[in-house]
Amino acid sequence: MARKKRPEGTRRPNGTSSIYEGKDGKWHGRVTMGILDNGKPDRRHVERKTEGEVIEAVRELEKERDSGKVRKAGQTWKVDKWLIHWVETIAPLTCRYKTVVGYRTAVYRHLIPGLGAHWMPRVGPDHFEKLYVKMLEAGLKPATVHQVHRTARTAFGEADRRDVITRNPVALAKAPRIEEEEVEPYEADEIGQLLVTALTRRNGVRFVLALAMGTRQGETIGFKWTRLHRKTKTLRVAKQLQRHTWKHGCDDPNACGAKYHKTNPCKEDCKRHKRKPCPPPCPPDCTSHARWCPKRHSGGLVEVDVKSRAGRRGFVLPDRLYDLLIAHEEQQAKEREHAGSEWHETGYMFTQPNGRPLDPRRDLDEWKQLLAEAGVREGRLHDARHTAATVLLLLGVPERAVMELMGWSNTSMAKRYQHVTGSLQRDIADKLNGFFWNPN
Repeated sequence: MARKKRPEGTRRPNGTSSIYEGKDGKWHGRVTMGILDNGKPDRRHVERKTEGEVIEAVRELEKERDSGKVRKAGQTWKVDKWLIHWVETIAPLTCRYKTVVGYRTAVYRHLIPGLGAHWMPRVGPDHFEKLYVKMLEAGLKPATVHQVHRTARTAFGEADRRDVITRNPVALAKAPRIEEEEVEPYEADEIGQLLVTALTRRNGVRFVLALAMGTRQGETIGFKWTRLHRKTKTLRVAKQLQRHTWKHGCDDPNACGAKYHKTNPCKEDCKRHKRKPCPPPCPPDCTSHARWCPKRHSGGLVEVDVKSRAGRRGFVLPDRLYDLLIAHEEQQAKEREHAGSEWHETGYMFTQPNGRPLDPRRDLDEWKQLLAEAGVREGRLHDARHTAATVLLLLGVPERAVMELMGWSNTSMAKRYQHVTGSLQRDIADKLNGFFWNPN
C-alpha cells in the first residue's frame, strides 16, 4: 500500500521519524530518541539498502525509545571490543586480582573466540547457550562453562547499566547445571595421622594450623610473627600471600618476549604437557612472557588484604598449638643463624631455608607429600578447612562463634563447610539409642 503524501507546504511535527531515499540510492531513516546532554535532540540515523529494511530499523528504534531504555548515542560496540574494555579498564577498579584473572581467562579463551565478532545490541540469549553447548561438547566441565556464564553476565550487566545495550541477554540465557562437589572431611583417625606426620616435617606446624583452625592457604603462608600476641596467645589474620603474574615494564612487550614465543604446535606424542592439553602457538601480537622482561613489575609473591571484612579476624590458639608455634620459632632462629648472610629477613612464620616466603605451589606439593607419607587418602589442601569446620560442628561450638573463627560473613557458609561425617552420625545414633531404649 502506497504511503499518503503530505500536502505541499506542510511539514511533519517535531520529533517524528522520517524515511527517505537518498541521492546515494540507499534508504535512510531518522528517529528522535530524546535529548542529548548538551540539550540538543538525540536524532539517530539508520541506513539500509531497501525501504522495507529501513522501515524495520526505524520501528526498532521507536520501540526502544518508547520502552524508556535507550542505548547511549555514539558508535555501537562489538562484543570483543567491549569485553576487552571491561576486563582491562573497568573490572580491575573494583575487583580483586584473582577475580580479574578468572575474568580474563573466560574473556580471552572462550567469549571472544566464540562471540567476539557480534555487535552488542544484536546478541541474544541463544548465542550464549549455543556457546555453552559447544564448550560442553569439547569436553569442558560444567563448572568451567558456569564461570564463563557468570563472567559474561557481569560484563553485559555493566554494559546494560551504561546504556551500551538496552537489556542484558546473559540474564536470560540458561547455563548448564552443576552438581555440588562432594567434599569428605578427614575423620579423627586420619587427622591424628596427619598431625603426627606433619610435626616430623619442616614447617609442619603450618598444616597443623590449617587442620585445627581452618586457615586458608594464603592466610597461613602469609602469617608474620608480629601478628602473634604472645600474652593472650592470639593470632591475627590481616593479610594473605598470593602469586601474581608479572607485567612487562618495556615499551614493546611483543618484541621483549620474542625468543620465548611458541611458534609451532606440539607434536602428537608430546610428553611435556601430560596433565593438561597442549597450549596453542602464540598469536602474532603475543605480549605474554613478562616473567623474563628485564623491567618486569607487580608480579611474584604479593601480600594482599584478606578476602573480606569478616576475614580480618583474630583467634586464640589452643595451648598445645601455641607451644608448637614457639618451638617452630626457635627452629627458625637456628636456620637463620645457619644461613648467615644468605638469610632474607621477611618476618614470615613459615619460610624457605633462606627466609623468603613460601610459594603457594610448593606449599601444595608439601601437602601432597604429607598425605602420602601419612598414608591418608588424596585430598585438596582446602579440605583441611572443611575438616576444621566439621570438627567445630562435632564439638557443638555455637554457629556465631564458628563464623567468627572461620572468617565467614554469612551463615550459608556453614552448610557448605560443615559436613555430617560417619563419626557424627554414630554419635547421633548413640544418643537416639539412649533416648528411646535406655530411658533410665
